Amino acid sequence: MPSTYRGLFRTPEFTPLFATASTHVAASTVSGLALGTLVYTATGSPLLAAFSMFGPSLAQVVGATALLSAADRLPPRAAMTSLSVTFGLGTAVLAVPGLPLWAVFAVIMFLGLAGSVGGGVRFGLLSELLSGEGYLLGRSVLNMSVGVMQIGGFAAGGALVAVLSPRGTLLAGAALYLATALVARFGLSRRPARAAGRPSITATWRTNAWLWSSPPRRYIYLALWVPNGLIVGCEALFVPYSPQHAGLLFAFAGAGMLLGDTATGRFVPPAWRRRLAAPLLLLLAAPYLVFAAHPPFGLAVAVITLASIGYSASLLLQDHLMALTPRDVHGQALGLHSAGMVTMQGVGATLAGTVAQYVSSATAMAVMAAGSITVTLLLTPGLRGKPRTIPEQPSGADREEYHARTSAPEMPPSVS
Repeated sequence: MPSTYRGLFRTPEFTPLFATASTHVAASTVSGLALGTLVYTATGSPLLAAFSMFGPSLAQVVGATALLSAADRLPPRAAMTSLSVTFGLGTAVLAVPGLPLWAVFAVIMFLGLAGSVGGGVRFGLLSELLSGEGYLLGRSVLNMSVGVMQIGGFAAGGALVAVLSPRGTLLAGAALYLATALVARFGLSRRPARAAGRPSITATWRTNAWLWSSPPRRYIYLALWVPNGLIVGCEALFVPYSPQHAGLLFAFAGAGMLLGDTATGRFVPPAWRRRLAAPLLLLLAAPYLVFAAHPPFGLAVAVITLASIGYSASLLLQDHLMALTPRDVHGQALGLHSAGMVTMQGVGATLAGTVAQYVSSATAMAVMAAGSITVTLLLTPGLRGKPRTIPEQPSGADREEYHARTSAPEMPPSVS
């Protein structure tokens, strides 16, 4: 498995997967900004504009609880190509002049449902291409790409909206999605689905229940979702905290996250990965306690940058999750993480906004940080349990046995 960035990009099919994921993020960012601008111009409603940009994330939560079995039960290349074509055509429909508002939201919610499978398909394929030690490095590179593509996508989207108009920018986003489909179709090889059977709501619920039946996996999922979501609540207060410099705060938060992903993915040895997860979660939250003292702006920037390095804990936790999960459900396991993360980020933002109604934004950030630290300390004993591994390619018999029982064993045989 590759241990350097050069070796990573020499791994067969990683480069087209990287290009597919990066182009998809760029297309999503460009078209999302254009759609938000279009809806705000038509309605004058900040709420509707925000919902047009982030509403699909809520739909992904619904899709992940109903459709996520498709992440492992469809051939990866066909699924990624079809999803990109679907997004391209749907985005083109959004650019149609005179499209009623209800139709706009119907399209974006449909795209959100379709997109709920996309992350599981991509990350499941990544676990095939880079099994074992290489997965952490590859996942860190994809994380860095997301940050870079979002920064560049928002900048390019703003320029395109000014030059081409929002509808023209939506068409540009549609073209990027179709380019993504071409990269997936001709850059990736044909592979069979990782799991047998047809995708279904029942299969999704059953596998989700089996994943949740293991206490070690439950601790990992909670650690991936809750501390992260509470700190995203802190970031949701950047605008009221400093309306004139919120963009700068977001930029430094992104820089800290990129730094953490780079260092963790490239330099943390395997023996330290499980030990560093909880300390990094504490690093993610502890610096925000400084906001209780209403620090000067320069110190606030330093605090935010330092704290954001802690987001790299998610890489280590995902690596441990893969060690506790059979390969034929890697896609659904990672998709469940993604859905829960999006949900908790929304919850964290809502909680932070509610607290900020009664205290200052700076104090509210400190409150959210204290909550994140408390949750991390409660989860730490479970994260430090005895390491457990699974066979490389177990059959699904153990999961079928679990489905037929009224209660799950503490640790299903396939992960013992």
